[in-house]
Parts: sequence; structure tokens; C-alpha cells
Amino acid sequence: MRRLSLIALSVAALLAGIAQAQAARSLGTDPGGVLLPDESGPAAIEPRSSPAVSPVPREIVAFAGNHAPGTIVVSTAERRLYLVLSGGKAMRYGIGVGRPGFTWGGTQTITRKAQWPDWRPPAEMLKRRPDLPRHMKGGPANPLGARAMYLGSSIYRIHGSNEPETIGQAVSSGCIRMTNEDVADLYERVKVGTTVVVLR
Repeated sequence: MRRLSLIALSVAALLAGIAQAQAARSLGTDPGGVLLPDESGPAAIEPRSSPAVSPVPREIVAFAGNHAPGTIVVSTAERRLYLVLSGGKAMRYGIGVGRPGFTWGGTQTITRKAQWPDWRPPAEMLKRRPDLPRHMKGGPANPLGARAMYLGSSIYRIHGSNEPETIGQAVSSGCIRMTNEDVADLYERVKVGTTVVVLR
């Protein structure tokens, strides 16, 4: 009888522990009381089911040039973006660039930054693709991805992507696309007013 009582107590304790853990998760904490990340909305950079890994790892590299630290230099030919650092270094990111006929060059300034931006295709794009939505709310399914940096008064942006497999390719309509992880990293390093030099 004593052995049966001990078994019954053990089972009851186990069931209570499971119930406590489930209740804690429903309240947004782990069983130890630590807050868990909110995964109910688009706050996470990427949906857990499709983590984005850039085929070009983000890294600090040697960089030669006359650009001031803090300048963004986009090399369309290399399909790389460089954030110039001091001491002849730069943070290098893999990017997707404009497909043939949609590349461009010049100097712009970041005039706006946005997290999980809404997407409104420009008129030029809607002429080519009248099937596109006129507006899409920001979120993991949005083509602009997790962050966007708007370039001057142009139609171009540096933005994230819900198609990380296109990084390193020439497939866009002229915008500079990055993985969501990389664009979130760049977003925190630059500010409105940053100079962006785009090289063909």
C-alpha cells in the first residue's frame, strides 16, 4: 500500500508540473518566471519555420576608398553592401540588386527608416504589374521585410526580404534587398541623413 501511495504521489506531482509549465507559457513566461519572446505578431525578425541565412556572411573586411566612416557603399557588380568603418575597414553584407534594365547608380541620403514597413508599389511598378496589391501591411509576408531605409525622394529603398534565397542575385526592380537579419543589423548602425553611394 505504501508503495502504491508513493507512485500515486509521484504521478500527481508530474501532472502538476506539466500543468504549471503550460500555464506559464500561456502567460508568456517560462516555468522559472523568465519572460519569453512574444511570437504572436511580426515582432520577430523571421518566422521560426523559415530562418534566413545569407549566402554571404556578414563580416568586417578591409576597405579602401575616400568615403567617410558611416557611409554606405553599394557595389552592384559585386552584389555587396559596405558600411564604411574607421581604420580602413567596412562591414560587408550580401545583397540582391536590380535585374538587367533596373540597375542604377548615384548618391542618395537615407531620409526615412521604418520597421516592418507597409508596402505600396510605386506607379512605375503597377504599370508593369497591375496584378500587384495597392497596399500590403507590414509583416513577415511583406516583400519589404523587417526593415526599410528610404533613399532620398527616389522610389528606391534598402530593405529586408521574404525571399532570402535571392540574396546575391540580380532580381529586384532596383531596390537593394538584404536578409531580414542583415537589414536589421544595418538599420541599428545607421541613421537618417546617412550617405548612400550606389556604384554600378
